[in-house]
Amino acid sequence: MSIQNRSTLELETSWTPATEGRAMAYALRLKNNSGETLREFRLCVSGPGRVDPTTAVEGGAVGTRLSNFTELLPPDGFALEPGESWTITVHGLSWSFKHWTDGARSAYLAFPDGRTLAVSAAPTKLTGGNAPLKRGVEAYPVPAAAPAPMSIIPWPNDVSVSGRRAVPVGFTLVAEGAEPEQAAQAFTTLTNALFAVEGIIRPVSEGGIPVHLQLKDGLVPEAYEIVFSPVSVSISAATRTGLFYGLVTLGQIWRGARHFPDTYSFPSDGHIFDAPSMGWRGLHLDVARQFYGEAEIRKLLAILAWNKLNRFHWHLSDDEAWRVEIDAYPALTEIGAWRGEGLAIPPLLGTGPEKSGGYYTKAAIRGIVADARTFGIEIVPEIDVPGHCFAMQQAIPSLRDPQEKGSYYSVQGFPDNCINPAREETYAVLEAIFAELIDLFPFKTIHVGADEVPIGAWSGSPEALAKLRDMHGDAMSEAHARRLNVITNTHGADAIDGSGAAVLQAIFLARVQKFLASQGCVTGGWEEAAHGNVIDKEKVYLCGWRDVQVSAALAGEGYSMVVCPGQAYYLDMANSPDWDEPGASWAGWSAPEMTYAFDPVAGWSDAQKTNLRGVQACIWSEAMTDRAVFDRLVFPRLSAVAETGWTKKERKSWDRFKASAGLMPVLYGYPLS
Repeated sequence: MSIQNRSTLELETSWTPATEGRAMAYALRLKNNSGETLREFRLCVSGPGRVDPTTAVEGGAVGTRLSNFTELLPPDGFALEPGESWTITVHGLSWSFKHWTDGARSAYLAFPDGRTLAVSAAPTKLTGGNAPLKRGVEAYPVPAAAPAPMSIIPWPNDVSVSGRRAVPVGFTLVAEGAEPEQAAQAFTTLTNALFAVEGIIRPVSEGGIPVHLQLKDGLVPEAYEIVFSPVSVSISAATRTGLFYGLVTLGQIWRGARHFPDTYSFPSDGHIFDAPSMGWRGLHLDVARQFYGEAEIRKLLAILAWNKLNRFHWHLSDDEAWRVEIDAYPALTEIGAWRGEGLAIPPLLGTGPEKSGGYYTKAAIRGIVADARTFGIEIVPEIDVPGHCFAMQQAIPSLRDPQEKGSYYSVQGFPDNCINPAREETYAVLEAIFAELIDLFPFKTIHVGADEVPIGAWSGSPEALAKLRDMHGDAMSEAHARRLNVITNTHGADAIDGSGAAVLQAIFLARVQKFLASQGCVTGGWEEAAHGNVIDKEKVYLCGWRDVQVSAALAGEGYSMVVCPGQAYYLDMANSPDWDEPGASWAGWSAPEMTYAFDPVAGWSDAQKTNLRGVQACIWSEAMTDRAVFDRLVFPRLSAVAETGWTKKERKSWDRFKASAGLMPVLYGYPLS
């Protein structure tokens, strides 16, 4: 096979929604623009969209399928001649497409001898739709007259300034003591990372205005005070992080006035007193579905700091990949970090037949953690267990009962993807992994996932069934025994139902959380970690992802809650319901103004609010193969969540926020309106 040019093979896909009298149709048309005849091939595509395994297909058949990876097979004896096309139409999907990023994002042909050929995959078109597809950050022009005299996000809680002076050339930082010096260095590092060419830091000889940094008792840890005078600025805080945040505010004021002097000013007198409304202001990033290199992570942390976000929830494992180096189990990265044709994990979510992926070495992680702490950011690693473990199982097969008969699929279409809570080896492996993570992440908070364990998990595992039998009379939990009686009365000794899976998950989480607590760690989990009510609430926090009502109920039960509802704070959800917008839709959609206006504690009682830890935006990466899509989905909604976590509700203003949003940095572009 001599075809080399990627453009010689093209895949066009289209989506036709179901209507009355017409079934949904996902059509894939392979065009052979080469001079070669193609025979005995498999067309391999990956999503995010998932083909239903029982779907009706016209023009061919479905071969191997794993989650969003699907092999489509032409009829026996089929030959695709030069200049001809082959169309296969799928009538069943795991969910209906809503946006152009839902369809095939990558494609290739695979042949019996192991060869592959790349196929150029165009974005999926909506039948009858012709709007230009949207990528990149939405432009938010800075208006000629802004609702506020200064550009600051998140907006401070007490601003009293007056006058207007010429915008300083830059700042000369005058630090008095070790912590002020550290804050000055952190701010210098931050501005070099985000705005190196602007020269925010300048010596007095170049016209830099003195900025005095000093410690002051009586302020809460992240609070700061800025005092303006015609010839200098002073920043006071009780901590290095408070001083750093004061500098960030000052830097934002300077950038607004410098780039848009007719709209924003640099004050000559007055003060700003400021402190955050919430202690936890976070961002979650899924690096399993798509891999982000070390440089991307470092720049993202700088952006978090510019938004005064102080937690980075690093989702390091999932069904699709394992991303952290573990000395005790090198196979986790040797096998679990890579995808490709013929590998244990096939191409998924837009990756191609070549080996692709990656992981973070311990040396890289230590450097990233040190950078983050310099910026006032603590990192929480997540190893998602006991579900979402397909990649982990490929590297360590003994985490499954060898006698288990395949019996269930996860909601994302992975078979038998839960590590077995009835096996002692499961805990030995996890304790070794967690011990290495604790050494890497000094915040000593480990997130264990615990979400989306299928109802049928372990239903075909003899070891799991034996574990449930052994629990009769177990003094550890009367509630477990009562639930077990229901299971055995209904199903005898042959199966485990959803109640049994819940019991096993509760046993698992209680043991994992007890180990982490013995190491001095707080355990994080998604809201499902509350199932069974067996974990120690004093040493746990939960991320509430469904809606504020679920989070409120869990807070009422005594759980410390970080609110991150999918319909508002999942930044992979599309900005609108339109086809031409990228992103997911299972939780709905949220325009930036909607995210900004969302109240994370609407309807909460005062008692429930005592268990509010804070808010968090979440980036899931199914649609993020295209980094311009990342920018469009994440910005400015990330800043909108940041302002909710920092600024008092009565001080918020969408018009003021929108006027400044175009000045905030993004990861892959650099927008100045």
